[in-house]
Amino acid sequence: MPRVIVFDVIETMLDTGALEPHFERVFGEKSVLREWFSQLLLYSEVATIAGPYFDFSTIAGAALDMTAASRKVMLSSNDKEQILEAMLSLPPHQDVHEALALLRDAGLRLVTLTNSNQRGMEEQLKNAGIETYFERKFSVDSVRKYKPAPETYQMVAKELNVTTSHLRMVAAHAWDIIGAMQAGCAGAFVARPGKVLNPLAAKPDIVGDDLRSVANQIIRIELSEKSRRAFT
Repeated sequence: MPRVIVFDVIETMLDTGALEPHFERVFGEKSVLREWFSQLLLYSEVATIAGPYFDFSTIAGAALDMTAASRKVMLSSNDKEQILEAMLSLPPHQDVHEALALLRDAGLRLVTLTNSNQRGMEEQLKNAGIETYFERKFSVDSVRKYKPAPETYQMVAKELNVTTSHLRMVAAHAWDIIGAMQAGCAGAFVARPGKVLNPLAAKPDIVGDDLRSVANQIIRIELSEKSRRAFT
């Protein structure tokens, strides 16, 4: 059988650029969005490696406080709440619906794996109008470790009753692809603007500038005769 296609959610499918007006209003620069999101990812890794574990929305709020403190900006509770609420209503990138439809219509199994908590993820996918493409939706909350910890990918494999070699992780984050491949999965990197692969890591066999390109490559590779033989 072809591999199960596992999708990252934020930035890979959902466009965080929609948050820029909030950051421009609060911080005076829309580019602070990237600074905050980097802090969010960093401290999710700290929670995984050093502990204690907090869910992604809690760390997101703390990262906002840290970003405001470093820039000497007074962050009101209302501003903080608006940004965190907006995270739940991110629009999909323009290529997402078409790419997901291509994969679904090709008969491939699609699931998600995200650092967001289960409730937040379900709301994000519903608000973006893409929840029906996925047969299962997984959150790292169930293992209380964040990607790219191997336990997160292993959890998906266990829940689907397959090995990690039967999963292909699709992400716009090099660190997510590295983690998945180190755990035994195949990778598919979406090179969205500003996203690049780590030259120190193994390169996935699928790389594309957008999700349509990646979807077409997935279909070609996963449904090839060679792939069917390898995974039967």
